[in-house]
Amino acid sequence: MITGKNISKRYGDLLVLNDVSFTFNKGEVTAIIGPSGAGKSTLLHIIGTIDKPDSGAVYYNDIEVSKYPSNALARFRNKNIGFIFQFHHLLPELTALENVSIPGYIYGTDDKKVEERAKSLLCDLGLEGRLNHKPGQLSGGEQQRVSVARALLNSPDVILADEPSGNLDSKNANELHELFFKLKSQLNQTFIIVTHNLELAEMADKKMIMKDGAIDKII
Repeated sequence: MITGKNISKRYGDLLVLNDVSFTFNKGEVTAIIGPSGAGKSTLLHIIGTIDKPDSGAVYYNDIEVSKYPSNALARFRNKNIGFIFQFHHLLPELTALENVSIPGYIYGTDDKKVEERAKSLLCDLGLEGRLNHKPGQLSGGEQQRVSVARALLNSPDVILADEPSGNLDSKNANELHELFFKLKSQLNQTFIIVTHNLELAEMADKKMIMKDGAIDKII
């Protein structure tokens, strides 16, 4: 579903990614692991079209999306890619329901349909009693589940997660990991997860090990 060919990226004199190629399949959970500075987050940002490679290309279903004009690329990203980060980036002045609804509002979906979808996702994630709570009224685990619902709002093809449980205690981290695999099973959802959590990596269908800006091996 997602292919990268000969991707390289520099920041100044620092070579962060060096001729990286990869393939991710639909319905697969891939853990990207490796030491700090290996290029994991940069690779995830390029896969997610947040950043562009200096050379090489990313293809979604054989379409080179990096050639899209900026407005078209932003619309593609909003519809087809969901993001989950270590720090949930919820807007503190908005309720859980409003935070989850944002991608749908941006895409231009009917407000009523957006809010129905947001409510359904929050209820599915066990947050039916938290719809009108703001982030400051939610626990860390609840906030991260809100961010998962937000990532799923537009039914994206792929979910990209950067250290999604890195800021959670072990109980909430385990619950989040189990949620990912439940969603994979129920929705045939594709996850690409950068993580230092070895338990999560062991649960994945595939582990991509990075070292010094390159893929060391895939197991």
